[in-house]
Amino acid sequence: MEKFVIEGGTKLKGEVTISGAKNAAVAIIPATILAKGRCVIENIPNISDVTILLRILREMGCTVNLIDRTTVEIDTTYIHEPVVPYEMARHMRASYYFLGSLLGRCNEASVSMPGGCHFGVRPIDQHIKGFEALGASVSIDYGMINAKWDTPIGAHIYFDVVSVGATINVMLSAVKAKGLTVLENVAKEPHIVDLANFLNSMGADIRGAGTDVIKIRGVDMLRGTTYSIIPDQIEAGTYMVATAATGGDVLIKNVIPKHLESITDKLEKAGAEITEYDDAIRVVRRQPLIKTNVKTLPHPGFPTDMQPQITVMLCLAKGTSIITEGVWDNRFKYVDELRRMGANIQVDGRVAVVEGVDQLTGAPVKATDLRAGAALLIGGLMADGMTEIEDIYHIERGYENVVEKLQSLGANIQKVVVPDEVVAKAL
Repeated sequence: MEKFVIEGGTKLKGEVTISGAKNAAVAIIPATILAKGRCVIENIPNISDVTILLRILREMGCTVNLIDRTTVEIDTTYIHEPVVPYEMARHMRASYYFLGSLLGRCNEASVSMPGGCHFGVRPIDQHIKGFEALGASVSIDYGMINAKWDTPIGAHIYFDVVSVGATINVMLSAVKAKGLTVLENVAKEPHIVDLANFLNSMGADIRGAGTDVIKIRGVDMLRGTTYSIIPDQIEAGTYMVATAATGGDVLIKNVIPKHLESITDKLEKAGAEITEYDDAIRVVRRQPLIKTNVKTLPHPGFPTDMQPQITVMLCLAKGTSIITEGVWDNRFKYVDELRRMGANIQVDGRVAVVEGVDQLTGAPVKATDLRAGAALLIGGLMADGMTEIEDIYHIERGYENVVEKLQSLGANIQKVVVPDEVVAKAL
């Protein structure tokens, strides 16, 4: 078993460089299938989710070569069959993006039901609605989603709820459909725009990404391309919050400041000083943390993926902060772990009431999902004493070299391996 061990109490100081966006990479990698040729993707994050997606491509018959640490060459000329191996796909939600790309390439696809983090129901009804509107027949058999069509025809599709996953999947499936596809009530996150830009660089005709309406005019063929993924908005936000939480001073490089505006706004209200540059942002906190209220919303609102991180920071803000989760039903499971560290948080459905305490204390805790794990990292950095975090595979799904990056900022953190026999004795 692997775990992170953190000795808290150190203010983060220095510079950190943000990696490529996880949420963009996990959509763009399946999208390479549409090119039926060679794509070079730059600024790829070195995280386990990306590793799994590249393995899936290899299993399907594609050629994948790592050119360097952040660049991968993918040749999707040959695909054995349009089926994503069950064991690889079931552990990560983004595997379902192969549905859209395989439909667009092969006119059929079979992918297991999505896995990934478990903090609420992740229905795929809006994905299916989009596929069927374009002409697909869809069934779910023995845990596999099966989709097939003869000739996809463009359609007008209104999503009943704003869904990042459905927006991406239907975009992927529609780029080669005959005629015009209009998607309304779509997600507007930066990685939606990045995927559209990637597809357009391959020859697609997509307009309106980043707004409420996306229009896609189908094309006959997509070509290979070279493309660089945007910086990771959530990784950047996590280091911003960690800096503010520890009272530090950090320059966060390789970011797009506009993508961070909602996070910047809340950190300034909580007492941090933010300075923006062209492709960097500096976070400093010199005064005590100030209570503030946060409600997560689809972009451009405060990201749900930053909710656990800002919640743990506000555990040390004097007074009462109210955190309202506006996207998922059950994203406060990590609160029990923070209570082990001395946090005073009460949860009622989608609302958490955080009463500030003077100090968190180190404790053994478990990551319940990716962003909850990031919150526990921040909690450990803030706490007095030693914090041990188990189930760190959640964290490594989305944060590249997190130990090395935090160490470079002065954090006292180590990744340790506990022999299985020691774990067995403890149980």
